[in-house]
Amino acid sequence: MANFELKKKQALDLLYYEPYRIGHWVGFKDLTELHNTWLRDFLYGEDDQTLLAHRGSYKTTILSLFLALAPIVLPRSNIIFFRKTDDDVTEVIRQAKKILRSGCVGELSRAIWGHEIQLITDTASSITTDLFDVPKGAEQILGIGIGTSITGKHADIVITDDIVNLTDRISRAEREKTKLRYMELQNICNRSGRFINTGTPWHKDDAISIMPNVTKYDCYHTGLINRAKLDEIRHSMSDSLFAANYELKHIADSDTLFHDPSFIYDETQLYGGTAHIDASYGGPDYTAYTIINPVTRTAFGKIWNKHVDKCLDEILLLHERFRAGIIRCEDNGDKGYLKKEIIGKGVPCVSYHEKTNKYIKISTYLLGVWNSLDWVAETDPEYMNMILDYNEHAEHDDAPDSAASLCRTLFYPKSHRAQVKTFKGGI
Repeated sequence: MANFELKKKQALDLLYYEPYRIGHWVGFKDLTELHNTWLRDFLYGEDDQTLLAHRGSYKTTILSLFLALAPIVLPRSNIIFFRKTDDDVTEVIRQAKKILRSGCVGELSRAIWGHEIQLITDTASSITTDLFDVPKGAEQILGIGIGTSITGKHADIVITDDIVNLTDRISRAEREKTKLRYMELQNICNRSGRFINTGTPWHKDDAISIMPNVTKYDCYHTGLINRAKLDEIRHSMSDSLFAANYELKHIADSDTLFHDPSFIYDETQLYGGTAHIDASYGGPDYTAYTIINPVTRTAFGKIWNKHVDKCLDEILLLHERFRAGIIRCEDNGDKGYLKKEIIGKGVPCVSYHEKTNKYIKISTYLLGVWNSLDWVAETDPEYMNMILDYNEHAEHDDAPDSAASLCRTLFYPKSHRAQVKTFKGGI
């Protein structure tokens, strides 16, 4: 008996003082004492908390460890865990179950509770162990998408992880919807319960702006990414995206041209539109595909960070799905190669020779109709993000360039185009 109590004290001390070491034992070798602080706060904190940390900081890993250790440390608490979608939830639940089934967690349970922890409920979205002995009729851990009905549900601990994402940045409607859903979660937290929120901010008015007790860990203070790697990451994305994802701040966008796109959910409004491809032939450029119906002023866009040959079949499937007509593309760089390839696949295509400066084209033709366009909700968030980040010095401009080229054709007479080139000095 004395020997068992000694093991029990050792196990309890480990869980209280250094729970991150369990992460090391199950394969997460990069966890540091900073992560130990986060995990201890999750396991033993009493107040609501919001942890904001940069991409690649292992915050979701720590959350998985918490979900695996909570049944041992907090066996009478039930937890509801929210992410943006149901699919997002299952990957975290899967990782938590792997940790629960590990030998070291089994040893901890044996030392503290006298037997190895067993899973009574084991589904893609829920976990209940044999240590959970409260008569609540609920799962010990339940994971659901933020949009799922929560009627009748209650929890001692409510967790949200990355319920704000890129879609919230580009869509005001999505931001408001996420905030409303987050506020509804207040109704399911038991009176003595608490919230744990983790994530990364995307917009100054997103749901994170209403979360309590925020602590921030940006890329310069965690020590998890060296400066050389940070420079590499910085040059792989826009300034505003880097600021949001790694510096946890929103940079001023006064020099950007485009704001608050309008979205609709009726894709039939796009049918019969004209399409455009801004092709990449290698290097850092993206291939961008745009459809616009000039009658309904409905638009759609998608980008690929790859050579046009490697995404042309996917483009043509989208073209067929949205029942678009002619595809337009410039022939400056390929001397008609892409046009020939598209026609060879049975799709009508016309090419043109581009002479207008990109910034002038984008700031004239796309900006001129921006507020009258409705974007189909399935528009690629990365495509839209590239437009929202666009300014005269933007590193990537393929999406706004494609959209502007199409707007010029569909909404502006040739006489106006000539005046723009002459007046603004386009080349």
